[in-house]
Amino acid sequence: MTTTEQHYIQLLKETLIDKDNAVRYQLTPLAPGQGSFLKRMVINLLINTLSKKNLIITGINKNGLKQREIGLGWPINGYTMIGLKRLNNIQFCIEEVIKNKVEGDFIETGVWRGGACIFAKALFEIYNENRKVWVADSFKGLPKPNTTLYPEDEGDDLYSLEQLRISKEQVMNNFKRFDLLDDNVKFLEGWFKDTLPTAPIEKLAIVRLDGDMYESTMDGLNHLYHKLSSGGFIIIDDYGVIPACKKAVHDFRDEHGITEEIKNIDGSGYFWQKNF
Repeated sequence: MTTTEQHYIQLLKETLIDKDNAVRYQLTPLAPGQGSFLKRMVINLLINTLSKKNLIITGINKNGLKQREIGLGWPINGYTMIGLKRLNNIQFCIEEVIKNKVEGDFIETGVWRGGACIFAKALFEIYNENRKVWVADSFKGLPKPNTTLYPEDEGDDLYSLEQLRISKEQVMNNFKRFDLLDDNVKFLEGWFKDTLPTAPIEKLAIVRLDGDMYESTMDGLNHLYHKLSSGGFIIIDDYGVIPACKKAVHDFRDEHGITEEIKNIDGSGYFWQKNF
């Protein structure tokens, strides 16, 4: 990678995580409610009501840049929530699979505004890699928990958040803003349980799961892991912060005898490399 390309990648990272806002304005949108059920309902109702009018409540956050580095907070103008360290992890994984000639594409399940996929596509362009980027999302938010089949998702109310309902058209336009939308960007629109089993994907080099739920994480593991090439990487975005996601990972690993070391990225995201 040339010096110019390195500068481009660094600038792209900073743009995707909304570093400019974090440094200059230090504004942080009110995050979804935590704590008691009543508190969550009140805060989430307020967020949803205002978002329909294109309004948000913000506060001054003097630790905004540090939070964006580790993917905390909801960036106002950012294209991704995941932060600098998790973008660095994507770059590491992509450069490793290229170096080691690991075959396959990149997929992210749960893309929000598309920033992580945009970043992966940019890296493939720089390295002249003819690999596909699969963009999998309902593009209408998270599903309601199916607690009959997945009791681990009991109490999850992320499905109610308007902020997570980013349309396919908006994500496509975000790719276009960076001149990165072409035939190698493939969209899988719908619930993971419906799209992933029949997705026309042959091989994967990197699987990035960001479904925020037990069900969504397990759907990704069940339908994608067998397509992951030896030497490829699997990334679980919420392993460190959502117990249901962590449980899905260990239930799957235990069932299939997977013993590769799980490595920490930033306290939230974790990953492992499939054995050669």
